[in-house]
Amino acid sequence: MDRAEFDDLWVVVPAYNEAQVIGQTLTDLSACFPHVCVVDDASNDGSGQIAETFFDQGVRLVTHPINMGQGAALQTGFEYVLSDPLMARAVTFDADGQHLAADAVRLARRLGDGFDVVLGSRFLGQAPDMGRLKRVVLKTAVAYTNVSARVRLTDTHNGLRAMNRRAVAAMKLTQPGMAHATEIVERLRTERLGYTEEGVEIHYSEYSRSKGQPLLNAVNILVDLLMR
Repeated sequence: MDRAEFDDLWVVVPAYNEAQVIGQTLTDLSACFPHVCVVDDASNDGSGQIAETFFDQGVRLVTHPINMGQGAALQTGFEYVLSDPLMARAVTFDADGQHLAADAVRLARRLGDGFDVVLGSRFLGQAPDMGRLKRVVLKTAVAYTNVSARVRLTDTHNGLRAMNRRAVAAMKLTQPGMAHATEIVERLRTERLGYTEEGVEIHYSEYSRSKGQPLLNAVNILVDLLMR
């Protein structure tokens, strides 16, 4: 792949204690994209140091001195990439190995169809093996967000998204935890951003299952929504 296609694009990767997988994540991303911003949210396992080894591949590291949450990490990343006057597009991408770089490429290209935001949806792509309880929790979060934000989406808490510069500048996230995803959806309406969804694959690996991420993240989403 010719990375020059994405010279105007930055990938924003929030990371917290993902040392086991972040190297492979950055290997995959840097093969497709020339500019990647990793926001290390005060990891204590060396995630940031691993990210630094990808400097020559275009990866830049921003570090939080204390853990602030994924929403705060994304906002830090947005502010960093907006400082590049040549940035016209951005992709958000989780560090834990659950997203595919090929899906990020597809979402980024769809911005060329005239959308401000292209949202990845696990429910439009290959059906993920997430377990019944997680599916129920995520579907509940989707229903809640669709009502509160007055939108119609199939997946409101997927970390894989593509945005143009106008959309990135409009985010201004204030929710530091998982509820930041609902904030992003709300901005679609309040900022009158054109959006669409694109099916993507989510890979729930042995690593993520060993950390309890699939169900725990879903529960955290509901808790953060109820606490807003």
